[in-house]
Amino acid sequence: MAVAREYPTERIRNVVVAGHGGSGKTNLVDALCFVAGTTKRRGSVPDGTALTMYTEEEVAHGISIQTALAFAEWRDTKINLLDTPGYLDFTSEALAATRVADGAVVVLGANAGVEVGTERVWEYCTARGIPGLFFVSMMDKEHADFDRAVSEIRSTLTPKAIPLQLPIGSGESFRGVVDLLTGKAHLTRGNASGEYESGDVPAELLDQYESVRNELMEAIAASDDALLERYLEEGEIDLEAALPVLRSAVIHGELFPVLCGAPDTSIGTRELLDAIVDLLPNPAERPAERARKPGTDDVVELVARDDAPLAIFVFKTASEPHVGELTYFRVISGSIENGQEVWNASTDQREKLAHIALALGKERPEVGRMHAGDLGVVAKLKNTHTNDTLSTEARPLEVTRIEFPEPDIRVAIRAKSRADEDKIGHGLAKLHIEDPAFHSEYDPEIKQTIIRGLGELHLEVQLERLRRKYGVEVEMEEPRIPYRETIRKTAEGQGRYKKQSGGRGQFGDCWIRLKPRPAGAGYNFVDSIVGGVIPGRFVPSVDKGVQEAAKRGVLAGYPVVDFEAECYDGSYHSVDSSDIAFQVAASMAFQKVAAMADPVLLEPIMEVEVVTPDEYVGDIIGDLNQRRGKIQGMEPDGRKTRLRALVPQAELYKYATTLRSISQGRAHHTRRFHGYEEVPAHVAQKVIQAAKAEKEEVHA
Repeated sequence: MAVAREYPTERIRNVVVAGHGGSGKTNLVDALCFVAGTTKRRGSVPDGTALTMYTEEEVAHGISIQTALAFAEWRDTKINLLDTPGYLDFTSEALAATRVADGAVVVLGANAGVEVGTERVWEYCTARGIPGLFFVSMMDKEHADFDRAVSEIRSTLTPKAIPLQLPIGSGESFRGVVDLLTGKAHLTRGNASGEYESGDVPAELLDQYESVRNELMEAIAASDDALLERYLEEGEIDLEAALPVLRSAVIHGELFPVLCGAPDTSIGTRELLDAIVDLLPNPAERPAERARKPGTDDVVELVARDDAPLAIFVFKTASEPHVGELTYFRVISGSIENGQEVWNASTDQREKLAHIALALGKERPEVGRMHAGDLGVVAKLKNTHTNDTLSTEARPLEVTRIEFPEPDIRVAIRAKSRADEDKIGHGLAKLHIEDPAFHSEYDPEIKQTIIRGLGELHLEVQLERLRRKYGVEVEMEEPRIPYRETIRKTAEGQGRYKKQSGGRGQFGDCWIRLKPRPAGAGYNFVDSIVGGVIPGRFVPSVDKGVQEAAKRGVLAGYPVVDFEAECYDGSYHSVDSSDIAFQVAASMAFQKVAAMADPVLLEPIMEVEVVTPDEYVGDIIGDLNQRRGKIQGMEPDGRKTRLRALVPQAELYKYATTLRSISQGRAHHTRRFHGYEEVPAHVAQKVIQAAKAEKEEVHA
């Protein structure tokens, strides 16, 4: 591909295309790029040929899994399009895309309206104050209803939504749109290029047209005092006066225009491209970025100008076969040229930007220079990943990082073969670099590798990538629970170890007393030996022997906690006694005495916080009660309710999936460790029996 054209800052639009899964975002991006002439071939999601949905996992599942970039060149403007996944399992990708966007096109299916994914991405956009347009897609499908979609946008997302168009027909009869600003009907010519013929508003739409157009003009006029006065006097606003005021209202978040169309037939795509150019801001029109000088509290405000200090923010890292790592970035301020050296302020290392390029799906046309505000990609940076800032060594800067959502689902995995065990750590680390919302760690206590993510599909896809990219085969299993044991009463007894097998023997003898301590108080050892019945040099060995035995437990093999061990008597042999002998004796004493001290099993309790729409509160509480949860309280949180409960960790396996099912995906939860509590007897018996069976299986 030839070297791509450079675009100055004022001719750039960075647009995140976001919405619920299945609303038609990927088809829309494909259509926009084709209609603009940036691509020469129409792709298809069902055929696996869509411009921005090209990884093996995406083609296999038939959904977008990662944010993919493309651009459309329209009216001497480059529109950078960030096509984002809509499914909640991959919501972190949409979050990262909003971080580098200056405007949004929020896509809704005309037959589905506002869905949970729409609400989630709208929250991301409003949190960053991103101006946006709504696009009611798939107007050519059965049960398409533009008016209902607009009503749902206004009631659920923002009352500031205002139609900029009306559809002409719907379903199979959808054939164009009415432009409310110009008063012209755009009737499709029936070709894939989205071309249309302008005509008069169809007679059947005249009454609705007059009503909705008046509403639009009043909304535009109300955002500008001078225009409002003119409108009240003349009762009309011409396009030349209305457009700049509408643009200002959109950029400042005072109005959110609603457009419509059908990407499959390209109806409405040209109009959407015009609206993006006319109404959404260029990078210089957005608020300044705040950056910090590393190691100081000094804050610098960065504006999108070529002559401003250089700051490049990395918002995505990907890996492709035969290419290696790809680093996706936004030039926050300053400009860069091919081959330029930069400084990674996050890692204090130098990098070379060889072959900087634009992203057009999986193609990467190189560009000689990139101006402030542009989005690009570069391959094979050695020490630069997501959330890093590239600047100059003379003036290092770090911009605000993306706060990725905390994973709410965890499973254990094990390698299928010994060879895979050797490679698993490297592969998991690489996957985290590509997707910071995916976490993994080896838990030495439960002796399992744990992976955490934003949903079951999220984890499933990551393991598919692990197999495809790094050749590692694994199986998922339920994580073990890190139970504890403790004692509830005082007991005492003797441990005596004597071994004689020729030559020097082994002898250790100690009496210990075990006492319960308060929850969380930990372990304490008391030396009550008097008269030298155990030499002082062997007493620490008794302590060590007790602690080693406590790690192995007495009921189910879990560590014993919160107790005091007192060594108060014993005996020794002047020749045969040794440190190891007293350790063994203490271990024997502990096992015997702990069994007499009313041992019980403890389980980890998690503090769970659920944020949910009010209508699901009853069902969620019912489910938590079934999980042995104890509701701690609830309070209003905007239009939602925040629930707090204490729930045993053993009851929370796949809870995120159940919560989504109960709330239709509208509730989410966080959890953190609270403490340990005694396990109910009937549950404890099952845990003890399972531990016994596992032990017998190991020794069989």
